Amino acid sequence: MELLTFPIILVFLIIIFLLNGIKILKEYERAVIFRLGRVSQALVGGSGPGLIILIPGIDKMVKVPLRTVAMEVPAQDIITRDNVSVKVSAVIYFRVVDPQKAILQVENYLHATSQMSQTTLRSVLGQNLLDDLLSKREEINLGLQRIIDQQTEPWGVKVANVEVKNVDLPQEMMRAIAKQAEAERERRAKVIHAEGEFQASQRLADAGGIIAQNPIALQLRYFQTLTEIAVEKNSTIIFPIPLEFLEPFLKGTRKENT
Repeated sequence: MELLTFPIILVFLIIIFLLNGIKILKEYERAVIFRLGRVSQALVGGSGPGLIILIPGIDKMVKVPLRTVAMEVPAQDIITRDNVSVKVSAVIYFRVVDPQKAILQVENYLHATSQMSQTTLRSVLGQNLLDDLLSKREEINLGLQRIIDQQTEPWGVKVANVEVKNVDLPQEMMRAIAKQAEAERERRAKVIHAEGEFQASQRLADAGGIIAQNPIALQLRYFQTLTEIAVEKNSTIIFPIPLEFLEPFLKGTRKENT
């Protein structure tokens, strides 16, 4: 009986060893393995992906995903440089590039990156004017990405991109911006209208100069106008006669009187 019990116990221990000592890592996962509390340097290079064999009770494995994480930064109350209070939210894209640093250098790299993003968002955007915050999104995003990436580099975290998502303005500020935009549109319309009037006056002045140099051009234009009027099928047409047409008759009348 004792001879049968020993093999059963041995098989049972082997099964427990296999269940607790064999781990499988996916392609996008890496592992940091602690052996008796210290990082196992022998397993650092072979910590995934694929099959990992651990010693139960001695080795402890911590999985670290390498895929890009899209983390939403909660809306932050920010006072801009021109003393306007706004709420700004953002999205940060990052991934772990050094699993060992991400586990050893910071307690929770996800929480730490989130907190760093929030504080950086408040400090950086608070140095900008409201107009810059609304119109220079690309420059602000690049500045946020650079600063946060420098702060998270010791943790083995690479920040790929930061995007300012929403900028919530107070109602009175939205009304003021709407009035400003309307005034700007009216200004542009007046400028365009004035530019058109200026160009038209230049053309009229050029035409007047040409007619002054060639009086016959005025008569040709007069005949052209009569032709355009006749096309309208009006029953009665009243048009003035230039004095140049009557000049021969007036000369003849003056000679008879003399």
